[in-house]
Amino acid sequence: MPSDNLAGLLADCDAILFDFDGPICHVFRGLPAPGVAHELADVLAGLVPELERPARTTDDPMEVHRLSAQGGEAALAAVEAALTQAEVRAVGVAGPPIEGAAEAMKAARESGRRVAIVSNNSAECVRAYLSSNGLLGMVDGVVGRPVLRPDLMKPSPHPVLEAASLLGAAPERTVLIGDSVTDIEAARAATSKSIGFANKPAKELPLTDAGADVVVLGMTSVAQALLELTEHRP
Repeated sequence: MPSDNLAGLLADCDAILFDFDGPICHVFRGLPAPGVAHELADVLAGLVPELERPARTTDDPMEVHRLSAQGGEAALAAVEAALTQAEVRAVGVAGPPIEGAAEAMKAARESGRRVAIVSNNSAECVRAYLSSNGLLGMVDGVVGRPVLRPDLMKPSPHPVLEAASLLGAAPERTVLIGDSVTDIEAARAATSKSIGFANKPAKELPLTDAGADVVVLGMTSVAQALLELTEHRP
């Protein structure tokens, strides 16, 4: 999308919401997701044997977490706790932030906009990563995975609306930056604007088709657009 579209979109927002896994860091870069999914499947199989087979069919830890809700609250709580522990381990070896991510967060603050992280990952792992990378002071709030409520994870609008309320911003005056279709769907359901981050070529069309207001190929584009807004502040 043309850079003026991105700048215009950001100019109309009071708060910027960043998804975490993708726009800020690769959570499972150092601790691969398939291994974590296997660990969670072990936990779930030990509690609800009939869910073992479907749990073994996915390499996505989030899908095992969602599946665990079918086993009742005790199973969900056990899997959720194990997932949170794994996420905290994972971000400890996830490496540096995505190129342009820190700059985008800093530029958002300097442009006078409030900043929050809105993630299906646990708030614990988000805060741990931001803290270890010197970024925690750049955010005004973290909205992580709702406790024992996978139904309220994105694509539900709940996390976006919670973040808007936390920041004191009208939902329609916020923009969510995310790399998945569920991010775009959550933003649309919350009446928020959205920026699709196509960190892989194959994502550009799905993000566009999902209704992203703008699609960018790098977080540096967001940082540059925000810097331009800062330079033109009255």
